[in-house]
Amino acid sequence: MLEVGNGGMSTEEYRSHFSIWALAKAPLLIGCDIRSMDNDTFELLSNKEVIEVNQDKLGIQGKKVKTNGDLEATLTADWSDVGLQPSIVVDARDVWEHSSIPSIQGQLKSAVEAHACKMYILTPHGLQ
Repeated sequence: MLEVGNGGMSTEEYRSHFSIWALAKAPLLIGCDIRSMDNDTFELLSNKEVIEVNQDKLGIQGKKVKTNGDLEATLTADWSDVGLQPSIVVDARDVWEHSSIPSIQGQLKSAVEAHACKMYILTPHGLQ
C-alpha cells in the first residue's frame, strides 16, 4: 500500500517510498485520508514529473542497477550501469527538484542523505 501521508515517516522517507512506487509502475492509489492531508503530502503526491515516470507509455518497470553496500553519501551512476555508452551526452532532469543538469557525459554524481533518494530522467542529446 502507498503509505505517503499515513504518519510514521519523514518527508524524505515518503519521497523515497513514492519514488519506488512510481518506478515499480504500481497503481498510484492514495492510501492516506485526503481530508486531512497536509501540504507536504499534497506536494509529494501531486508531483507531475514523478507521476509521468509511473505513467510512461512504455510501461517498463525500473530496476536496481548498482549496489555499493549501505553507502549513503555521494553516489555515482556510470552510464554503463544504465545501459548507455560512456560517450553519450545527456541532460539529467531531477524530477523532485524540478531542475536540470545540462550536457553531462559518462556518469552522474549526486549527494544523497540517509533515508533520502534522487530521481533523474536522462535524455540523450539528439533524441529530444
